[in-house]
Amino acid sequence: MDRESLHTKAQRPSVVRRADAQRAHACLTDHPPSQRSGAAGRSLITDHRSLSQRGRASAPRPAVALREGGFTLLELLIVVGIIGLLMVLIAPAFTYIKGGTDVTSAAYTIKGVLDTARTYAKANNTYTWVGFYEENVANPASPNSDTPAVGRLVISIIASKDGTMLYTGNLSNSVILDGPPNQTALIQVGKLVKIDNLHLKTFAAPTSTPPPDNFVTRPAATSTAAQIGDTAPPNPALTFHYPVGSSSPQYTFVKVIQFSSRGEAVITSSSYLLAPISEIGVEPTHGAVVPASTPANIFAVQFNGFAGDVKVYRQ
Repeated sequence: MDRESLHTKAQRPSVVRRADAQRAHACLTDHPPSQRSGAAGRSLITDHRSLSQRGRASAPRPAVALREGGFTLLELLIVVGIIGLLMVLIAPAFTYIKGGTDVTSAAYTIKGVLDTARTYAKANNTYTWVGFYEENVANPASPNSDTPAVGRLVISIIASKDGTMLYTGNLSNSVILDGPPNQTALIQVGKLVKIDNLHLKTFAAPTSTPPPDNFVTRPAATSTAAQIGDTAPPNPALTFHYPVGSSSPQYTFVKVIQFSSRGEAVITSSSYLLAPISEIGVEPTHGAVVPASTPANIFAVQFNGFAGDVKVYRQ
């Protein structure tokens, strides 16, 4: 066999491979996927279809996507209208709840002051006094002497430094507790407590009996001398000031409760009555105006004169 024949035979496999590749390409080009066959062709065709399907699935569909992920203008307007209607219906309820919560907080703030004074007196074997003062809440400045003195309740606690009562007798004569010679004999216990939109009120005795145990069925105060309100006690007989012992005081307290080291409590009127039931009456106000009729959220804070226990009664 000559050299030319050998060269021709050597080239024949590569020519055959090229021809096979051209036929396969023609098959892919000229026929739809469903008509293609062959083992090698079937593998190639399957891959081609998968890529095509994935491409179509991932293609963006702007109109459908926008509709699926948002709301129309009409739907938004309906939702806003419903929310507005609900707010109109429930706003009065929220206002009432807030007012009720404020009055409850005020009632238990007063109770907390009395508990603090009693606890301090017993723990330190001394006497304490709690004073109540009311001023005009319409004036944001405090203290103020504006009239009417309505709407802001100011409460102060003081204590005897040496454990004595600092006066003798049963208050048949008026006493200025921090006057000469006792200007330095007393100490302030804690800070002043100020509560806006409250008015001291002398309530009539209840006419119902428990149950239930609430404002209208509460125990009756022993007398007006055992009450603190707008007209009680009738003859207050003990006074102290804030700052205590000051020659230029900011507040003068004349409605006062005294606690002894035994926990006994008495309203310091000229009657000096150690009563089984004493009472502080309070009603809410809107600014510095006394309510024309009795509000819904009135309350009374009562304490036992012999044990000093304190309880809140709400209407």
